[in-house]
Amino acid sequence: MFLRNVRGLVLIASAAAILLAATGALLFYAHPVAAAPPTPAKILRLQIDGEIEPILADYIVHGIDSAAEQHASLVLITMDTPGGLDSSMRTIIQKILASPVPVVVYVSPTGTRAASAGFFILLSADVAAMSPGTDTGAASPVFVIGGWSMQVDETMRHKVVNEATAYLRSYTAQRGRNPDLAELAVTEAKAFSEKEALDGKLIDLIAPSQEALLAQLNGRSIKRFDGTTVKLDLDSPAVSDYQMALRERFLSRIVQPDVFFILLIVGVLGLYAEFTHPGLFAPGVIGGIALILALYAMHLLPVNLTGVVLIIAALTFFILEAKFPTHGILGVGGVISMVLGALMLVRSPLTGMGVSLGAALGVAIPCALIMIILMRLVMKSRKWKLSTGREQLIGEIGEVTEAVGAGAAPGMIFVHGERWRAAAETAIPRGAHARVRKVEGLTLYVEPVDAGQRPSGI
Repeated sequence: MFLRNVRGLVLIASAAAILLAATGALLFYAHPVAAAPPTPAKILRLQIDGEIEPILADYIVHGIDSAAEQHASLVLITMDTPGGLDSSMRTIIQKILASPVPVVVYVSPTGTRAASAGFFILLSADVAAMSPGTDTGAASPVFVIGGWSMQVDETMRHKVVNEATAYLRSYTAQRGRNPDLAELAVTEAKAFSEKEALDGKLIDLIAPSQEALLAQLNGRSIKRFDGTTVKLDLDSPAVSDYQMALRERFLSRIVQPDVFFILLIVGVLGLYAEFTHPGLFAPGVIGGIALILALYAMHLLPVNLTGVVLIIAALTFFILEAKFPTHGILGVGGVISMVLGALMLVRSPLTGMGVSLGAALGVAIPCALIMIILMRLVMKSRKWKLSTGREQLIGEIGEVTEAVGAGAAPGMIFVHGERWRAAAETAIPRGAHARVRKVEGLTLYVEPVDAGQRPSGI
């Protein structure tokens, strides 16, 4: 009887379990679990806009490092550059080739270029792309000294060109691009439109916009520089811009030609004001800091020596204008000299950039006024009579209270409310008036004055 009851309970429990399982299955198929939304592909966008220099190279290096730390799917570098420094270019290329995150370099928007050093960087990317209406190439090395391109002997030129082409071949072949055509951009300064670059297998894609580029890249398999193959999954791309750090933004402003010129002149004016009016301190501190920043920018910019000489000449003209009555001729000449010097101060054969005319005029005219006015104040102050100390007594007229004998016989004189020992070359009787010629210790050397020369009240 007991076994029969146990057997019944087991059958009931089994039937209940089967019923629950069947109910759960029906509910699952009737209300399927919602699929999790796809994780967006993280894309970090960097910008190369302008001449390639050390600060920009640091920015690109830090951006690629940040993409690796964030486990980004892609680094997208948009580029518009006329070229730049070889050392900065190689720093960027080295980072792109070693990047753990795939790097796409995109010449964009329409009407931009990737010339000279930009051509080298474009071909180093995992994916090289261009917008319609862009160009690249013209990568022959240019020797720049003092802001101007320089001619070198054939041996040196061949040495530099051969090294540049070898460097270009070392990674273009590995990227599956056309090294022979790429060499022409160095040896013959050849440039390519976006279609010519695509047909010549220098780039991989032509895309009219960033969205179109990412759509073409989605699902594409690319070969990395180390030989591995990676498939890009960009179904839901989330693009974020990598901004320059505060230090990089600050330094990038300093190396702009207009800012460099303003810092240079502010530094000179500050030190000039401190030297001509010692004790102010603030102009000296501000001028010193501005001049140091200008020297830092000068280290990076292609500064033309002719421009520097013209600016020095302008400063000299301003000082001479304050010292000599030239009726403004030297002042006007100084302004013209400073404007010409500013326009010639920064000049690169790659970029053609330099100080703008507005900045040159906006700095030259106030600089002329400040320097001329300060120098005239200095010159005028040297003629002012001292109002403190014993030297203020020189030229004053006092009354002789004890007769002053000729030669070594001293007397006494009352001047400025004080009694002083007096000496004179000629005798001066008591009650007469005498003018102070010089002061030595506590003795005043005086000379007699006529009654008509006495000041009123004496």
